[in-house]
Amino acid sequence: MITFKGGNIESEEIISTLKKNIQIKEICQKIIYQRIINRAVEERGISVTPEDIQTVADQHRYENRLFRASDTFAWLTDQLITAEDWEAGIRDRLLAEKLAQCLFASEAKKYFAEHQADFDQVSLYRLVVPYEKLAQEIFYEIQEGEISFYEAAHIYDVDAQRRCNCGYEGKFYRWNLKPDVSAIVFGATPGNLIGPLVIDQTCHLLLIEESIPAELTAERYQEILNRMFSEWLATELNYLLSS
Repeated sequence: MITFKGGNIESEEIISTLKKNIQIKEICQKIIYQRIINRAVEERGISVTPEDIQTVADQHRYENRLFRASDTFAWLTDQLITAEDWEAGIRDRLLAEKLAQCLFASEAKKYFAEHQADFDQVSLYRLVVPYEKLAQEIFYEIQEGEISFYEAAHIYDVDAQRRCNCGYEGKFYRWNLKPDVSAIVFGATPGNLIGPLVIDQTCHLLLIEESIPAELTAERYQEILNRMFSEWLATELNYLLSS
């Protein structure tokens, strides 16, 4: 039973609400994942110290401006949890992080080295018009210096947001684009105009502002590590369900 805003909520009602909102499967999956993690860390002798938990808790307090003990207790009460619940959650997350490092630290670096091209990016501008003839005319005007790509995108693009951004689409990986378009874009020299290309019955002019070579940053390393760990958990879950 949980007390919320002065009223009591029974466990059965919580479970019923999760079921009605189609959230029960997600919760059950998290429970099984935690069991898998607990078993794996025990087998490998991985542990979390009270100091580890305290460090994370202190960081959370700082980030959320919980400078006094009373602030922390008020936050815990608002979250409907106890200090023990909070620390147990921190412990579970730290165990998962340590297990992921144990299983895939070297594999993540190896994966990046073998798939480095997949992490290359381009900074892409796009101008989309409905007709190929218009696209061709704009292409020649840009090539002749009569108008800049950015001005043309601001005037002619069919999409209001892209007009406001003067054609800027953002940074893209190879896999963000259709294979045939990706091959053209990543083979182009930055600053050169590409097109017109017919994509989904509209005509596109593309401009690569910058090519961004892949780099194994801490963020990207963590992204690869998390994906490998998630795939491992899913595999372990499937094994349990089929055994």
